[in-house]
Amino acid sequence: MGLVGIVLVSHSQQLASGLRDLLRQVATGEVRVEPAGGTPDGGLGTSPERIEAAIGRADSGAGVVILADLGSAVLTTRAVLADAPGPLLVDAPFVEGAVAAAVTASTGADLETVAAAAREARDVGKF
Repeated sequence: MGLVGIVLVSHSQQLASGLRDLLRQVATGEVRVEPAGGTPDGGLGTSPERIEAAIGRADSGAGVVILADLGSAVLTTRAVLADAPGPLLVDAPFVEGAVAAAVTASTGADLETVAAAAREARDVGKF
């Protein structure tokens, strides 16, 4: 079994891909981080098909944590998960939560521990 995977759901393909690039700098290369941003035609929005595909790519058998940037990304992700339970949509800040999740996943932590790390990022002050 591999490490917990991470899916980044954003309205922007560039935002999701950029955050993935950042996570590759802070976590081991074995953590599967998959962006699911934008619409198939390259516009802003969220795509159920992109989310489903990203979940499939991120899942190595240890589970998948999903972080979303804005409300409608959450709604689209929830709709996807209604048909495919298993991955965990986490209520966490998009960037800070993703960093915490990726670093924790790289230690081999289980799904709930990775999700908890993402959630805890909400309470970490910047000053």
